[in-house]
Amino acid sequence: MKILTTVKKVVDVELNIKVQNGAIVEDGLQYVMNAWDENGVEASVRLKESHKAETTLVSIGGSDNTEIIRKGYAMGIDNGIHVDDPSLIRADSFVYARILKAVFEKGGYDLVITGKQAQDTDSGQTGIILAELLGIPCVSNVVAIEIKDDRNITVSRLGDTGTEIVDLTLPGVITVTDSINEPRLTAMRGIMMAKKKPIQVMDLGKLGLSAGDAGADALTSEVVEYIAPEKRKAGRKWEGDPAEITAQVVELLANEAKVI
Repeated sequence: MKILTTVKKVVDVELNIKVQNGAIVEDGLQYVMNAWDENGVEASVRLKESHKAETTLVSIGGSDNTEIIRKGYAMGIDNGIHVDDPSLIRADSFVYARILKAVFEKGGYDLVITGKQAQDTDSGQTGIILAELLGIPCVSNVVAIEIKDDRNITVSRLGDTGTEIVDLTLPGVITVTDSINEPRLTAMRGIMMAKKKPIQVMDLGKLGLSAGDAGADALTSEVVEYIAPEKRKAGRKWEGDPAEITAQVVELLANEAKVI
């Protein structure tokens, strides 16, 4: 079985992100592997370990995406593909999906594993659009994977009313949640070995695409502006007689907060 895992580079959301004039301030930003994609990498590596699957990771973006790919190597991924093209700087979910379609068809993969969404856009559309473009089945919100044979798997997904069990005939696409596993910590030996592994770098031309084919010159969605959330007001603390405090709190809840 050949597995293709998608990985996106995102801003480290643990940092104090600043917004100025409708844009994110780039100074001091650090980038990491998207958290849900990390769960996807872990799921792929576990299938490699348990069923001898061949695993390939693909990441779309600039030169610093290589660090994200090498982290995948350190976790146990076999092969890495880096799609780097200057026309993709403003790519949206449809553009990513069209590029991944070309990667999928070029590599002849059986299963695509993606994170259910990205930390920067929270769109959650790329994997689903990819399956639609390929004309293959897709299951989202997956929390468990069971391999039946080379052509069939069973997955558990989080549905609206509970866990749903779905039989999937390959090829197919699944998007995984952070409930599927706990990504492994990379060992120093794996990190050192990852630095030496080659990464296949491709632009749109090598994939047989133009910017127009990928939709990079006619985006279907665009981030127009970033707006920082309002700062939370400081809390209040009361001391004294409980009866008097209760009366004050009720009055504030009714007249100021207007929740009762």
